[in-house]
Amino acid sequence: MTYTLILGNRLYFSWSIAAYMMVKKFGLSNQVDIQIVLPQEEADVARFLKDHPPAKTLPTLITPDGVAVSDSLAIAEELSSRFPDAKMWPVDAKSRALARTVAAEMHSSFGGLRGNWPVNLRHVFEGAVPPPEIEKELDRLELIWDNAREKSGSKTPWLCGDYSLADAIFAPMAARLAAYKFDTRPVTKAYVAAHLADPAFKKWRADGLANDPVMPKFDLDLPTSAWPN
Repeated sequence: MTYTLILGNRLYFSWSIAAYMMVKKFGLSNQVDIQIVLPQEEADVARFLKDHPPAKTLPTLITPDGVAVSDSLAIAEELSSRFPDAKMWPVDAKSRALARTVAAEMHSSFGGLRGNWPVNLRHVFEGAVPPPEIEKELDRLELIWDNAREKSGSKTPWLCGDYSLADAIFAPMAARLAAYKFDTRPVTKAYVAAHLADPAFKKWRADGLANDPVMPKFDLDLPTSAWPN
């Protein structure tokens, strides 16, 4: 039996981006069947998961033994445990500790950015002005990304050497920063650019543009311009 990963609208459902990257970047496409569902309201998500209680959020991973894993960090850990040869966390202990720390902080923090600036892969918003509390979150991202790269000695575009689960978990944040032009700090700018240039990320966005409906609730009342590149 295969695993089934249930994801939401590719243009807007932020944690679905992260879960997709976990599968695509670590060669798990033959083991994990991806299913896209398209609720028009978040309150309607549960209807698409009615056959997998008690899951009620996206993404949700259904394991071959029938467990519904419906939290992105839990999905990351479960995939890593079940596919150890994929080396989804860094092999080096120091880099692995750094990757787990920043991934957990992303999962539990940055409520200002996540709550006020929804992911939107259709276009870039012009003129968004972050309030002081979000400026602090942007400073925090720059700090933890710079620290992870410096302490791990990363020589790649990614946080802790080779692409890891930490990078997958930050993919939706990179998309968010690009969409609102908050990618101006030097480490942030390079890291966001790496995500936007990544072939798996570009395919996710292209498939969303081709197949998934527009959800106007995710459009802020701001002028828009074309997506970078």
